[in-house]
Amino acid sequence: MSVAFVPERLRGKAEVNQETLLLEENDQLIRCIVEYQSKGRATDCVQYQHILHRNLIYLATIADAAPPSSQKTVD
Repeated sequence: MSVAFVPERLRGKAEVNQETLLLEENDQLIRCIVEYQSKGRATDCVQYQHILHRNLIYLATIADAAPPSSQKTVD
């Protein structure tokens, strides 16, 4: 994961884990993709789509491998 996508508010915080960073990176990637597409530059956003896809596959793999008792639920 690129540190360029880590927001200033999360940099240097020990309690931030890789999954949280990937979610933040994915947020930034989606924003970049939307911006390029809105400017009619869809071909320029392909690299960001590939990174986003890789991150989503990684997160899905982690979620599938985690035992049910360790998965966190949102109330």
